[in-house]
Amino acid sequence: MITIGTSTGEQHQYPSVWLRDNCQCPKCFNTTMQSRTVDWKYFDINIKPTHVMAEENQLKLVWNDGHESDYDLNWLLERSFTENVRKEWMKQHYPMTRISWGTVDFNKILKKYDFNDILNSDATLLDWLENIATYGIALIDNTPPQEDQLRRVADRVGFIRRTQYGEEYMVKHQPGTSNLAYTSGNLQMHTDLPYYDYKPGINMLHCLVQTEGTGGENQVTDAMHVAEKLKREKPEVYKVLTETPVEWCDIGQESGYSFHSLYRTPVILNDSNGDFLRADYSQQQRDSHFSVPLDQVIPWYEAHAAFTEELYNPENTVYFKLKEREILVFDNIRLLHGRKGYEDKPSNTRHLVGSYVDWDVAYSRIRVLRKKLRGHIRSHLSSTPVQKCT
Repeated sequence: MITIGTSTGEQHQYPSVWLRDNCQCPKCFNTTMQSRTVDWKYFDINIKPTHVMAEENQLKLVWNDGHESDYDLNWLLERSFTENVRKEWMKQHYPMTRISWGTVDFNKILKKYDFNDILNSDATLLDWLENIATYGIALIDNTPPQEDQLRRVADRVGFIRRTQYGEEYMVKHQPGTSNLAYTSGNLQMHTDLPYYDYKPGINMLHCLVQTEGTGGENQVTDAMHVAEKLKREKPEVYKVLTETPVEWCDIGQESGYSFHSLYRTPVILNDSNGDFLRADYSQQQRDSHFSVPLDQVIPWYEAHAAFTEELYNPENTVYFKLKEREILVFDNIRLLHGRKGYEDKPSNTRHLVGSYVDWDVAYSRIRVLRKKLRGHIRSHLSSTPVQKCT
């Protein structure tokens, strides 16, 4: 164990095996590829240093196999195993803290961005992505009225997520369709593609033509907010929704491609800490096969009814009508969305374009932009003088 002591009195310990595994010399690490190249087939996990030297902000180690390693001390401090440094790094690099909301909060959290600002300003792009990551929803306005504009937004983030419905899909009444979204009827609250193991994370809907009559309003509910409420007030319902797996299914054909997508997962999925991670919910795409023991069926239906009631509770859900040239952007694994039915006219056919971007791609972009705009994310310890290494 190597200990680095700072002028503030802090002690930072590093296991020898970690130091050797992370040797930064050209034989062990490729700086061009930013990849470790040390061959673990020949790695000795019991390796020990025979010499430890600190000079000119460098830690120099000679190992008992003769190998020599040099480390920048600031680099080491940024990778300290102390709790505060670990938390700081996790906060800066992993998904942001999400803030749930109900109807009363909606107008406060909904931000609108200009299309050209998204395309031309990295600062606006970063703010937009961070806002979606935090609240799960945002609007873009002043979008050109062409079908290919979502691709321009996706390209600013990274790239489009292709699904069995293509890279861009047209949301309008299509006779003979196998998808309820392509009708003019009422569309119940749902998440898109719950029958996928790796679900698209960010959903984008570009309004080209809005119905001039009644109907066509979008509906959204923060499933995270609903889940937190159930966890507090009806823990037995929450438990059933997080533990009972459901079959989600989509069978059909799109552009000559036949598909049978199927995935099994609970309505609410928690992370390793027991907190809300994502929701899977779609009445129209829940399969009739329900592969659970008989005694779990009725309790699940009761829990499902309680969840659905909260989704449509006026305290939790909001309705609004997208304007032409607006893009609704939302977190597809967190927000549930629906639509009121409408009636097309020969002179007025409602037409939206949809597309997806993965959260992995979006978070990659967030990290790149943070580094570009805010500088390298360094620990506050990086500027702390080192007094000794032992």
